[in-house]
Amino acid sequence: MERDGVEGLGSATSPLLLAEKITGDSNKPTGDHSITPLLVFSTFVALCGSFSYGCSVGYSSPAESGIMEDLGLSVAAYSVFGSIVTIGGMIGAILSGKMADLIGRRGTMWICQIVCMAGWLAIASAKNAWCVDIGRFVVGVAIGILTYVVPVYISEITPKNLRGRFTSATQLLVCCGFAVTFFAGSIVGWRALSLLATIPNIVQIVCLFFVPESPRWLAKLGREKEFEATLQRLRGTKSDISEEAADIRDAIETLKHTSDEARTLELFQKRYAYAIIIPISIVTILLMDLFGRRTLLMASATASCLCSFLVGLSFCFQELHYLKEFTPILTVVGIMGFGCGFALGMSGIPWVIMAEIFPVNIKASAGSLVVLTSWASSWVLTYTFNFMLEWSSAGTFFIFSGMCALTISFIWRLVPETKGRTLEEIQSTLISS
Repeated sequence: MERDGVEGLGSATSPLLLAEKITGDSNKPTGDHSITPLLVFSTFVALCGSFSYGCSVGYSSPAESGIMEDLGLSVAAYSVFGSIVTIGGMIGAILSGKMADLIGRRGTMWICQIVCMAGWLAIASAKNAWCVDIGRFVVGVAIGILTYVVPVYISEITPKNLRGRFTSATQLLVCCGFAVTFFAGSIVGWRALSLLATIPNIVQIVCLFFVPESPRWLAKLGREKEFEATLQRLRGTKSDISEEAADIRDAIETLKHTSDEARTLELFQKRYAYAIIIPISIVTILLMDLFGRRTLLMASATASCLCSFLVGLSFCFQELHYLKEFTPILTVVGIMGFGCGFALGMSGIPWVIMAEIFPVNIKASAGSLVVLTSWASSWVLTYTFNFMLEWSSAGTFFIFSGMCALTISFIWRLVPETKGRTLEEIQSTLISS
């Protein structure tokens, strides 16, 4: 049955799909649009949120020695500082969906960056452990919200033929933020590094005044004139937006008749069950709309599985004093291969799919649940990792490899292909399957 749901994407007969099946009128718009300057600029501004996320992830490692020395923190106390950002992320995840629906995607990003900047300033001026912990927690709350609203905003402003490449850029900017912060941390002190981390906050706070709100959010509120004007600006003045605008209106109108607002418990109704169980790098951006989300996820999970097994095998050889000269090579190849494989798909594509599959009436609650699950899982992993290594280094990575193997099966059986379809087509198909 699950397999039928996946294959149903190509055979669904939802009214939203009928327009694409009519081939008699060659002049009918296809829904494919070209890149416009406003679309690129709006995406760039939104991606400042992803860069901020990368900064927060990359901060704790280069700042460790400086903070521990200046504030007299023990290893345990610094572990609290490093992991408390995930607690903040969980709080942000709970707030993210409702906040984005209440004040809009643009307003949510603007408030998050102000909060994030306040957190970095608290860290930069901290005199004790409490101050750095509070600042780190506040940063976590902000990026917990941003991990939801950034991919949602980008997916809602881009046309279907560009959505994969544009949305997958979120992971590229996370990696860039991480790399820049890690590199800068080897040059400047931890207080100066905190101040440098506010740069993307400031850029997004200023530039958000010059980008449009999500047209789908405007349509949901019934602000028709703003909806049409915004969609036209994003697609270009010469583009025909009639078909896309009609599809968006029809989908929102259908959902209004279904339910004015979905509560969290309603996510587990049968019609939403298939969507709710599904929750990047430069290469991913280039390949996303060429090979599709599902194919890249399969390749990413397979590479992560094999490379985790390779790392576990190297630790196993080391413990058995076997092939000692090759174990360092196996470890390096395994870790680098895992990093590349994970970045190929599993790190970013789930966020793309999350932004695509949920209808407007449950997107807030469902998106919050997905982000909360992600941050909670991150906390569990960061908290237990050292204990697992003490138990067995080889066993730890064999367990990771097994989890990746389960992921391969999960993707094969349940995850649909969303390449080349409008958001309304994807959501209509999933609900009806």
